[in-house]
Amino acid sequence: MQLFWIPLLTLVGTLLPMLAYRFGRRATLLATATLPACALALVFTYIPDILNGQSFVWQTDWIPAAGLSIAFRFDGLALLFALLILGIGLLVILYARYYLSERDHMGRFYAFLILFMTAMLGVVMSDNILQLWFFWELTSVSSFLLISFWWHKTEARKGARMALMITGAGGLALLGAFILMGETLGTYSLSAILASGDALRESSVYVPVMILFLLGAFTKSAQFPFHFWLPHAMAAPTPVSSYLHSATMVKAGVFLLARFYPVLSGTDMWFGIVSLVGLATLLVGAYTALFKHDLKGLLAYSTISHLGLITLLFGLDTRMAAIAAVFHIINHAVFKASLFMAAGIIDHESGSRDMRQLNGLWKYMPYTATLAMVAAASMAGVPLLNGFLSKEMLFTETLHQATLGSLSWVIPVLATVGGALAVAYSLRFIHDVFFNGEPINLPRTPHEPPRYMRVPVEVLVVLCLLVGIVPEFAVGDLLNAAASAVLQAPLPEFSLAVWHGFNIPLLMSLLAVVGGSILYVNRRYLFQFQGQFTEIDAKNEFERAVQWLTARAVRLQAWFDNGRLQRYTTWLVVIALAVAGAPLLEMESAAGSLPQQAVDLPVLVAAVLLLIGTVATVVFSHQRLLALVMVSIVGLIVAVAFAWFSAPDLALTQLSVEVATIILFLLALYFLPQTTPLKESSTRRILRDLGLASAIGAVVGTICYAMLTRPLASISDFFIANSKTGGGGTNVVNVILVDFRGFDTMGEITVLGIAALGIYKLLAGMRLFVPAADQNGIGWAKDKNPMMLAVVSQSLLPLALLVSAYIFLRGHNLPGGGFIAGLITAIALIQQYVAHGVDWMKARMNFPYHVMIAVGLILALGSGLGSWLFDRPFLTTWFDYFYLPLIGKFELASAMVFDLGVYFTVIGATLLILANLGQLTTSERPRAE
Repeated sequence: MQLFWIPLLTLVGTLLPMLAYRFGRRATLLATATLPACALALVFTYIPDILNGQSFVWQTDWIPAAGLSIAFRFDGLALLFALLILGIGLLVILYARYYLSERDHMGRFYAFLILFMTAMLGVVMSDNILQLWFFWELTSVSSFLLISFWWHKTEARKGARMALMITGAGGLALLGAFILMGETLGTYSLSAILASGDALRESSVYVPVMILFLLGAFTKSAQFPFHFWLPHAMAAPTPVSSYLHSATMVKAGVFLLARFYPVLSGTDMWFGIVSLVGLATLLVGAYTALFKHDLKGLLAYSTISHLGLITLLFGLDTRMAAIAAVFHIINHAVFKASLFMAAGIIDHESGSRDMRQLNGLWKYMPYTATLAMVAAASMAGVPLLNGFLSKEMLFTETLHQATLGSLSWVIPVLATVGGALAVAYSLRFIHDVFFNGEPINLPRTPHEPPRYMRVPVEVLVVLCLLVGIVPEFAVGDLLNAAASAVLQAPLPEFSLAVWHGFNIPLLMSLLAVVGGSILYVNRRYLFQFQGQFTEIDAKNEFERAVQWLTARAVRLQAWFDNGRLQRYTTWLVVIALAVAGAPLLEMESAAGSLPQQAVDLPVLVAAVLLLIGTVATVVFSHQRLLALVMVSIVGLIVAVAFAWFSAPDLALTQLSVEVATIILFLLALYFLPQTTPLKESSTRRILRDLGLASAIGAVVGTICYAMLTRPLASISDFFIANSKTGGGGTNVVNVILVDFRGFDTMGEITVLGIAALGIYKLLAGMRLFVPAADQNGIGWAKDKNPMMLAVVSQSLLPLALLVSAYIFLRGHNLPGGGFIAGLITAIALIQQYVAHGVDWMKARMNFPYHVMIAVGLILALGSGLGSWLFDRPFLTTWFDYFYLPLIGKFELASAMVFDLGVYFTVIGATLLILANLGQLTTSERPRAE
């Protein structure tokens, strides 16, 4: 079975809850759990081989030319996280069935949960780092949906937004690290990168890669100083907190540290940054947790502390520390998920999470209390529970490092302090909730939850005991496989025995237990000390910072985007000058090695007309018709220049577009004010614009001169050589459009059709002011359709259509083609609108132009899909030669069908725009569809 089925099953599973929701909660639960359970069963089939040291990679090419592939890797580390993601995920699915109320949309909740499960599986299984990053960002998006599930609550919306912004910013940093890493090593394959650690560490980009990488990992795993988002994400439903913020999402950052440990570790900078950030997070989280009155708040900060513990272990310069980090990932996921679920049960059955109200619950819910106390004891590091083993490994490794040189003794001391704080807040969780008197003003009388709501907690607590008592049997092989995948090297000798004799780590554990107990007993002094400081609400501070940033952004945008086209054009020209002009300063001479062409009379005349037309357009801009004539002169000279330089296709296209554009301008100018001031700009602005125009003209002219006097190796040689043999046509331009780059052309006509439909909808129902006279005050002629114009245009129509057909049919071998032919046909038909009016045309040609666009796109797409029937790539052209009596030899090519699609699309889009704009000038204003 292929690896991709594991995430694919869960991805498909996102649809089932929404489909099953209408059949009730039980059906939704079963439908939701089915495919993740199948994925977990599939994972189990890999366990024997992976525990024996094998790893599996599945890959298929996606875009081979760009080196992109879809690849999955399954080794010991991926196996460990897949078991956590799927195993705890299934328990959370069962738990949520009883936690969510009847008012909650269970189908939507489960769909978001399974989407997050898929994203996490993608992160831990990806063998392409760009694919890994995609799933990484998907975890941020899906967690946003889950945190904000109770969107009607302000704290849920703000908490979700904070989590998305912090982790999203870290994701951008991580993308930068991955791109630098991939370009430096020449591969984006994770398997290849894991074998290239020495090359990366010796490269010049190691430091920026490591910094960007750690920003991504630290933000996701809530490391100091980015830890503040996690407690506010607790506004999510408790099943979300149990899954995302203890077992999976926040583990993504430490997973990244584990996965890239052999690539980025091994330097003083790595161990200095990672260990100190982890130690700071461990202490800040543990200290803050002690003062939280909200159950989930205490567990949130304890999660931060334990994530700091794992990060600290990855920062210590020993292989055993990395093994201990992997071990604590397992232990923390198990006891913290169970604690969150227990907290959810308490909240669900008592109506409160405030420990100042939750007292003496042992009497009301002893079974739940027992489960919660065992999990809390594991969190505190009590012997015979799983948390004790990994915490003792932490104490051992803090004694065997030299990260801070002569000050390295500080790390074991502070680690012991962190352990004592963990004992203190665990004792507070146990004593203040389950003992310490009677409940105070609870919304409802506490009681035990439904039977199956406790099952997930029971399973996890049994695992705490099992790992704590017989660790080698419970997780020995799994830990070895996962640690081997992390180190990418043989494992050192170590033992998971519960008892290692009397030694310094045991003493540190004892000091932590005793110290934590003393801290808790004397907690009132700590609370008094902490009460001196004003508590900072990170959520409010973050919102204030976001609002400040938004206000500054609005002001900056208002300065740039002030609604004046002149400012936009000015900035565009200035930036273009900076980008294009700076490299020219480094050129010694603009002239190249090619000789300059002689200036003859036709060229000189055309250049003078071009200059006169451009200058006259600016000078007479307030006289619209005259300015439009000058613009048309410019377009005509450009078309002549195309023909002069042996580009007849471009010349024909330019002429056709010029005519259509002039008609469009005439229609648009009709609705603008009839008079404009002679001087619309101040002298200062005119001088500025003149300077900018001269500068951009000089830069563009220099670039053109430099290019025309230098030999240029172009891809055109390939097209010229293969146009006839590969595309069956001698008109290279047309063959490029309908064959070599047919996919580009199809995209362009699709955009053209969408733009035409958009303009059509904008014009529909529009009511514009129709002027009654021209700019001189002379009223419009009563005869809007002169007889001479009508007769001439009607006579020219058959000739224009014949020319259009001729241009279309010859396009594959001579200048022409569907685009030019379509414009000629559209212009001929628009001429009929101008000569006869909308009503006359609708009576004779009531054809929906948007249907013509659809027909054109279908023809273009169909010609491409037809190549699949012959096992050829999309849009592959077929051509052959035939002979008929009287006609002789002729060619047929499938590209003509594609060109016919271009033809219809251009006609439909042009007429849909011009005809509907033109009908606004009439009093009746019928719609030309």
